[in-house]
Amino acid sequence: MFVPLYANSTVIILVSILAAAVVIGIIAYVVYRYTRPKLKNDKPSEEEVAQEELDRLLTPIEDEETLKEMSEYALKEEEEEQEDLDRDKDQ
Repeated sequence: MFVPLYANSTVIILVSILAAAVVIGIIAYVVYRYTRPKLKNDKPSEEEVAQEELDRLLTPIEDEETLKEMSEYALKEEEEEQEDLDRDKDQ
């Protein structure tokens, strides 16, 4: 039942290396959690995110003629939609 001294020291060295790695890991995790900025709870809605993305990608129309044509087209579309709704109500 005699265990050689070098067997015990090998186990002790292995356990101490593992313990040191665990301590370093815990310290790194704690430092990471405290130095990382907290996420905000007030996240923007999907509509706000979509609008910001559209504003970023689309450029405003500066040509007056094109702007006028687009306004007329939008009005025409609204009128057609209203006519369709009126027709659906009648049926």
